[in-house]
Amino acid sequence: MTVKNLSEKLNFKFLCNEQEAENREINGCYCGDLLSWVMSRAKEDNIWLTVMGNVNSIGVAVLTDVACIVLTENAPLDDNAKEKATENGVIILTTDKTSYEVASEFSKL
Repeated sequence: MTVKNLSEKLNFKFLCNEQEAENREINGCYCGDLLSWVMSRAKEDNIWLTVMGNVNSIGVAVLTDVACIVLTENAPLDDNAKEKATENGVIILTTDKTSYEVASEFSKL
């Protein structure tokens, strides 16, 4: 499944790099907000569910090569983070659902 497919099925809204989502494949899901923990445990091509919309999360996304960041519970994305995400091709989506709700729905797909 691609990030684009996922966004359509779960009604996510793109915050940046929607054009990258068409071909970006997903192979799993990781939930977490402690950046050092995510950095050592998230896998390449996972969707990352978090409320951390700051520039440091963009660095973690680049290092781990996650497929995208999904900001849950309508967590805000800082302007600086959006700029860095755009520069680095990090796909960021948003939803009002909790991380648990998204992970549960994702597992059914």
